[in-house]
Amino acid sequence: MIKPLGDRVVIEALAKEEVTKSGIVLPDTVKEKPQEGKIVAVGTGKTLENGQKVALDVKVGDNIIFSKYAGTEVKVEGKEYLIISERDILAII
Repeated sequence: MIKPLGDRVVIEALAKEEVTKSGIVLPDTVKEKPQEGKIVAVGTGKTLENGQKVALDVKVGDNIIFSKYAGTEVKVEGKEYLIISERDILAII
């Protein structure tokens, strides 16, 4: 598993609906990037200039809403994850 550093978190994006209400299947090229996810790992927290650590406001298992174009996509052991900074998290669901 991935262990993020500092104020970063690893999330597993929640899949969006792939079929419209009228039954049309959407191809990958027109799907919007998901903005909801579940946190699977958290870093140790932000380090201030004086060396003090500030704990993150989120924890493993939280479902979150994050910025649309935030983070870096990675693939580990066949699963896709997104690594984002805590400042890109907009809300806990």
